[in-house]
Amino acid sequence: MTYSIKSNCLTATFNTKGAELTSLKNNNNKEYIWEANPQYWGKHSPVLFPIVGVLKNNSYTYNGKTYTLSRHGFARDKVFSVKEQHDDTITFVLAADEATKENYPFNFELQIKYTLAATTLCIDYIVSNKGATTMPFSIGGHPAFALPNNFKDYSLQFEKQEDLVSTQLQNELLSGIKTPISLKDSILPLNYNLFKNDALIFKQLQSETITILEENKPFLKVAFSDFPHLGIWTKPNYPFLCIEPWQGYADSVNSNGKFIEKEGSIVLAEKATIQKGFSIEILN
Repeated sequence: MTYSIKSNCLTATFNTKGAELTSLKNNNNKEYIWEANPQYWGKHSPVLFPIVGVLKNNSYTYNGKTYTLSRHGFARDKVFSVKEQHDDTITFVLAADEATKENYPFNFELQIKYTLAATTLCIDYIVSNKGATTMPFSIGGHPAFALPNNFKDYSLQFEKQEDLVSTQLQNELLSGIKTPISLKDSILPLNYNLFKNDALIFKQLQSETITILEENKPFLKVAFSDFPHLGIWTKPNYPFLCIEPWQGYADSVNSNGKFIEKEGSIVLAEKATIQKGFSIEILN
């Protein structure tokens, strides 16, 4: 099922499958979210939970037992319930059940709250540990932004001048190879060659916002102060760009497979709740 919320400037639409943002339009019907054309990539903005990226051998161990989890976890494929809806906000919820415990043996509740305010969509993830043991997890966003012009017409403006270092992927796992990326006056011109080895993965940034520029003019801004890690992804000739705020990332090629020791994860105390959010601001 689909649901929509509105502000005086924007309309956002969601699917209960994955609680996924499927459309973000202004009052002139301009679309900012990728259309999910399967010829390229058949998703709009999936939610990544309880892992981000890929596990080594698609599996992990916990309390002496081996479990399997596919890339980016299962939340994006689950049907969420609507907990609450108003004109400008909607909250989806997914709770652990017997099916999720086959792959992730924890009593979690995941709420995803979307709120529109003027030209900004705020996205909040509220994760609760309902169980009596600590609960490791990762979570992140994967919004794909439609870029209707030539890809080289776009660039990324980081909030601060960065000494960017991307960790390269090797068969979807983090390798030990680091790639420096140069900025000029905090701006990274986009070209498909940047993504020849898959996503750019930043374990550390000073910036808490990134602005997409279209022909050097601000197009949209992603603010992610709650998230320490970031992925940026597209593929050659794909007409979109993903800016992905993450807590956590893929296993390394040297991972020991122990879930409780997974690098970048949160270990949530029993009966505890944590909230992390990011926002998308439309600038043009």
